[in-house]
Amino acid sequence: MDPKKKAITAAVVGTALGVGGLVFAAMPASAGDAPALPPVNADDLVQSVVTAKHEAFDGTLKMTNNLGLPAVGNALPGVGTLNADSAHVFTDGNGKSKVSITRGATQETIVHDGATVWDYSSKNNSVTKTTIPADALGKAKAHENGQVTDPSTAASQILGKVRESSNVAVNGTATVANRPAYELVLTPKPTERTLLREIRVAVDSQTRMPLRLSVLSNGTATPALEIAFNDIKFAPQAADLFTFTPPPGAKVTEKQPKIDDKTRAEAEKFADGFKFVGDGWDTVITGKLPADALNFKQQQGQSQEKQGHEGRNGDPRALLDRFAKKVSGPWGSGYLVTTKVGTGVLTDDGRFAAGAVPEQVLYEALGAK
Repeated sequence: MDPKKKAITAAVVGTALGVGGLVFAAMPASAGDAPALPPVNADDLVQSVVTAKHEAFDGTLKMTNNLGLPAVGNALPGVGTLNADSAHVFTDGNGKSKVSITRGATQETIVHDGATVWDYSSKNNSVTKTTIPADALGKAKAHENGQVTDPSTAASQILGKVRESSNVAVNGTATVANRPAYELVLTPKPTERTLLREIRVAVDSQTRMPLRLSVLSNGTATPALEIAFNDIKFAPQAADLFTFTPPPGAKVTEKQPKIDDKTRAEAEKFADGFKFVGDGWDTVITGKLPADALNFKQQQGQSQEKQGHEGRNGDPRALLDRFAKKVSGPWGSGYLVTTKVGTGVLTDDGRFAAGAVPEQVLYEALGAK
């Protein structure tokens, strides 16, 4: 997808799912009797999760998406991952990882060997090889292109962001993926205006790694999105797991992003356009996209029929017309996207606001100075 199109759809829907990683939620796929564990203070448990060093492990996940997102196929970045049936995750605990994501009869494999990210799709036997610039290796993330590689990272980020605006408690214990865990529950304080009711985290009693993370919205009894470890083994991983050789006949596309002064300046300029309004559970992220981001002109020589087909799958304005609601107010007019855990607004002049909040909070954020 064109970077401009990717930016706008990510702003409309990706951030609408929540702030700071709130899109990741989980419930136990395999749970047993509550084990007997030593008592632990809730604040101490939160701190231990946030500061824990990730260990090498091999784990399988199952994901269920109950967000209520419209059926837009692969037009929205990251949505494909949320619709995955399962995933198998390997990590060496030092930045190298491998993720195999299953969707029906197809599989996507992402291998991060420390300097290169390989992304293979069995659907069309294609590989994208991305070489990470040397000056960016120290800042490499545990995910690539919106793909989930380590749900414990998301849980740690969530806990770090909402702990101060939450009531925190340890609500017993559980067995998850055949391991004893503490049940940590965070609920928003009464002053927080949010669509979320609570966040529940099952924390491994030994490693302090989140084994499941559950985000529940107001008015529902089941999680909006589920990601759970079915099985996990903490142990050193074989080095050859983090090497990748393209299968015979695969089409390989190579990318080597350059972080020169111009690119860095453009990235900083774009980042400076973001602003956070509020804090805690009702934080809203606002910003403005390039003035022409919604105005994609028909390519020369392209038929109207073909343009219509591509518009349905990639043109942001056509996409918004399909699944978003037209809204207006003192802040202007635009499109509203809603899910069970968040909302997002994109105005006709390219401004956006998104968060795990009711739409009125977004409108107020758009009008904030």
